[in-house]
Amino acid sequence: MRQQISVDTIPVRQGEELDAITLEWFLRKNIDGLPDDSLEIRQFSAGHSNLTYQLRMGNWEAVLRRPPLGPVAPKAHDMEREFKIISEINPLFSAAPTPILFSDDTTIVGSPFQLMERKHGLVLDTSFPASVQPTEDICRKISEIMVDRLVELHSIDYRKTRLGEISKPAGFMERQVHGWIGRYERAKTDEIKDAGILMTYLAKNVPTHHEAAIIHYDYKLNNAMFSEDFTEMNGLFDWEMATVGDPLADLGVAMGYWQEAGDPELLIKSFSKPTVTIMPGFMKRDEFIERYARKSGRDITSMNFYLTFAYFKLAVILQQIYFRYRMGQTKDERFAHFNHTVRNLISYGAETAFRA
Repeated sequence: MRQQISVDTIPVRQGEELDAITLEWFLRKNIDGLPDDSLEIRQFSAGHSNLTYQLRMGNWEAVLRRPPLGPVAPKAHDMEREFKIISEINPLFSAAPTPILFSDDTTIVGSPFQLMERKHGLVLDTSFPASVQPTEDICRKISEIMVDRLVELHSIDYRKTRLGEISKPAGFMERQVHGWIGRYERAKTDEIKDAGILMTYLAKNVPTHHEAAIIHYDYKLNNAMFSEDFTEMNGLFDWEMATVGDPLADLGVAMGYWQEAGDPELLIKSFSKPTVTIMPGFMKRDEFIERYARKSGRDITSMNFYLTFAYFKLAVILQQIYFRYRMGQTKDERFAHFNHTVRNLISYGAETAFRA
């Protein structure tokens, strides 16, 4: 019997198709016990960076991730590195998907790629599914789970993994600040008045402490998957940026995505639609940060720097995507107005930098 089509997937976008015949041949050669059914390929609708596909043969499912089309920034979209990361983290953190395989054979899908477990549950972004009637209690519980799983991730002793071999904890924030400034300069397309002010602030105010933990570094609501009763997080995705580094940088990135009711128009306009976190019951950013501090025991007095850096980092990620669009390396029309989003995030980041 054919399974029902997943609501989080769409038909593959034009220009982003995979060669189903070649891919099915590869899968049957490298994975034992696959059913006789033909390969079905759909694409996950969310995400703006890596291309992510659902693969299905009968009752067998997997997720395929590959880099975006066209040239990419050096060291970005490294599928082998992400595969190594989830291979180390999955045994210690159940929300991470189980890895299946990595291939550097570019003749299969046009680039290196990885396969991982296909998890099922509810992913939230700008709305709840029609089948869910959100309550303040549900929204509060989701907030608590988001905080508590982040604390759990940061509590894992990275020395019990091999992540230290592909990470450099010492001097992490110094490298991050100057590295993202360099990425912005290389991908710059428009002059933005506040960009210089913001980059100068970041370069001059890098925190000097050197605590290290496993960090996801793209920790946000629509990268998480919840059980249908919202009692647990059963999936956390997009581990591409994960590393061993400053846990407060991870918290800052999470709060850079976390919107709340009453946010200024400059910030709200940075996203196409506000996320569900503006609804009653969801924690405010201050509440989230305070719960994290209480649960983790970490000093959060320098959080303003980390939040400022988070807005800049997000602006740079979107600027890189917009640069690829401007250069004709991708034709995805979702990216056509990212330059306005970048401008808003940089302006808001500059405001955040000097907030008392």
